[in-house]
Amino acid sequence: MSFLDINKKKFVVFGLANKKSVACAIGKCLVDEGAEVIHVVRSEERVKNVRKLFPESPAFICDVEDEANIIRVRDSIADYLGGERGGKIDGIVHSIAFANYSEGMQPFHKTRKDDFLQAVNISCFSLISIANHFKELLAFDGSVVTITISTTRMAAENYGYMAPIKAALDSSLCFLAKSFSEFSQVRFNAVAPGLLKTSASAGIPGYVDSYLFAEKAILRKQALTTREAADTAVFLLSARASGINCQTIVVDAGMSVNYFDKEIVEKTVG
Repeated sequence: MSFLDINKKKFVVFGLANKKSVACAIGKCLVDEGAEVIHVVRSEERVKNVRKLFPESPAFICDVEDEANIIRVRDSIADYLGGERGGKIDGIVHSIAFANYSEGMQPFHKTRKDDFLQAVNISCFSLISIANHFKELLAFDGSVVTITISTTRMAAENYGYMAPIKAALDSSLCFLAKSFSEFSQVRFNAVAPGLLKTSASAGIPGYVDSYLFAEKAILRKQALTTREAADTAVFLLSARASGINCQTIVVDAGMSVNYFDKEIVEKTVG
């Protein structure tokens, strides 16, 4: 038996876009461990990507910006599961975020209200809504894992208003876990990776420069991989992490302790 013991267990993964997505890496880890993965993606084009990457996994479409879509996909997945094991799933992965950077890099105080509220809805409230509408499908001791960022206190100009939204996502974990504790032992945790090379991050203005800086600031002088973030998420989904609840697990390969790296300082002031 595998250490994680998730063989034949069922997980719903929200957010795969392509092979570089964190959701894709998590799905592959789960499949490697013998788990069954149900993908939920935003568009028909992304369904095609799922079929290429996970030919054995079903895929459903759901644009979480409209809560009615979450209810609809919940019903579709319940129908797909049928009566088997009471139609239960063992965990949910929420790997969804969106910000409108179409106007390029803007000072935080110029954030448009519509952009901010849309990002809150898609990137944060969607987790609350998914948890609410999927609660009857979740196993009594299930696990919900979301993907956030390594710190919401670092005021990076190019990440802008998404950091406060990710802070709201982090805070939501404890409130969801508390309310679910009234009727279950479902755990809510987050994986907080450092900078990753994904297609989503490529849309952030100036991200490549930040990524190259991170590569130098990390203790090992090698960038964090998407698989490393995914491995942590899969552990949190498993019963081996049963004692971990309401936590945001930082996965940054030690970058947070190394901002005064000698090489970086010398290049800056030399």
